[in-house]
Amino acid sequence: MLFNTTTFLLFFIVFFIIYWLFKSKYFKHQNLFLLVASYIFYGWWDFRFVSLIILSTIVDYFVGIHIHRSTSLPQKKK
Repeated sequence: MLFNTTTFLLFFIVFFIIYWLFKSKYFKHQNLFLLVASYIFYGWWDFRFVSLIILSTIVDYFVGIHIHRSTSLPQKKK
């Protein structure tokens, strides 16, 4: 899906409206929806790359958790 096509415009309008329907008090739902929408967007071009981006998401998530835990402990900062 290219950015200058009507397919992208329809995709963007639909997902933008749904995103804002979650309101700000459902912040986790908004983020999860945005993640799924990103997977759909990348998968639209070639579905074989979705597994790669999912793997990258999982690795980045756990590395981020590890970094957060290590910076909160003064012993590990040194």
